[in-house]
Amino acid sequence: MRILDNMKGKLIVSCQALEDEPLHDAYIMSKMALAAKQGGAAGIRANTIKDIQAIKHEVDLPIIGIIKNDHPDYNVFITPTMTEVDALYQEGVDIIAFDATSQKRPSGNDVASFVADIKANYPDQLLMADISTAEEGLNAERIGVDLVASTLAGYTPYSSDVQPMQLVKELTEQLSIPVIAEGNFDTPEKAQGAIKAGAHAVVVGSAITRPQIITKQFNDAVENVNRREVIE
Repeated sequence: MRILDNMKGKLIVSCQALEDEPLHDAYIMSKMALAAKQGGAAGIRANTIKDIQAIKHEVDLPIIGIIKNDHPDYNVFITPTMTEVDALYQEGVDIIAFDATSQKRPSGNDVASFVADIKANYPDQLLMADISTAEEGLNAERIGVDLVASTLAGYTPYSSDVQPMQLVKELTEQLSIPVIAEGNFDTPEKAQGAIKAGAHAVVVGSAITRPQIITKQFNDAVENVNRREVIE
């Protein structure tokens, strides 16, 4: 597929800001996407229809669309039900990403049934499975997704010891569909390593688009020097 071919070996930038973050604004996310394009990004991952619409006005890059929606008593929140899928499809995103872990879903069905429902309604839509373990990646390929991403490695209760880079290596060795490296690839060296490990593309988010996190990293480094000097 042309979209996937154009992303091969490239960087995708996740432009997201949640409600409690200082850059939570569709206009700001659209400018983040423009900055990402100017820096060479080959695609954008974005959350909410409002942000996606604003981003489309600024860039013509392929968009991986998600809608984060919290449901009480459920850990699955990335495009968790058909309601979010319907909205993303109607908006016309290039790829719909969703939680494809084995966790209990708010819709009550398992991930295989969820994918079957999507494909029955939207057979031509590209689907990306966000997973946390190699087993979940293998299952995602079996049930018919188009891409698998390591997005949730370390973020499910049973994947705390899973390292994203190692997971990417395992998936690329075992899957025939593209593997997207995502989740804590927060340095140029890690992103480069993911591509060398066989990832089709690498998604980077917070290290590029969340200045409060970037600032904290610098601040912690500076304060560590100050603390060492006091001790010495």
